Amino acid sequence: MVPRPLTDEEIAAELARLPGWTREGDSITRTYRHTYHECVHLAMYVAAKAREVGHHPDIHITWQRIRFAITTHDAGHRLTVKDFELARHIDAIATGHGAEPI
Repeated sequence: MVPRPLTDEEIAAELARLPGWTREGDSITRTYRHTYHECVHLAMYVAAKAREVGHHPDIHITWQRIRFAITTHDAGHRLTVKDFELARHIDAIATGHGAEPI
């Protein structure tokens, strides 16, 4: 079952509980800093969690930076509760790996 898209008010409330995440259109994003190889390592841990929960972020790795963008593709590329749940998992994994939020 596809979760329903959130309203703008619900999205604002969810973002208020997730410091560091920002809305970019119909996605939420966050960037962290770490060494290049640790960013790759972090991406692998996030990918494993994403597989477990059945929801996948877009991951962009550049020199000493990793950026996550999340939207619910099944809901027409709209934001749903699944996006914010995954964001919390990503924050926990990034913190555990010593990534520095940008």
